[in-house]
Amino acid sequence: MIVQARITDPERFKDYTAVVPALVARFGGQYLILAGHTEVLEGDWPQVKTVVSQWPDRSAAKAFWDSPEYRHACSLREGAGEFTVVLIDGLGAALTPTAKAVP
Repeated sequence: MIVQARITDPERFKDYTAVVPALVARFGGQYLILAGHTEVLEGDWPQVKTVVSQWPDRSAAKAFWDSPEYRHACSLREGAGEFTVVLIDGLGAALTPTAKAVP
């Protein structure tokens, strides 16, 4: 799961960040990138915070996303910024010894 966030009200956003990490862990997710320093090496990149989380599978990520607990957490961030969230399948079984990396 990849989240790009443009935070406009950091104080309000703190309420959301206080509860979500425990929910991510409870549903089997883990953070790989948590809004660290971004250095653009080529091209354009929006001035947003980026969060990348890994999940055991798509159904675990969707269970988290659709849970009443996370829906409540989302209400805590209303008015705190603009968010784009995408769920992308990882390499999983698609990576085989004969698979070629895409540049």
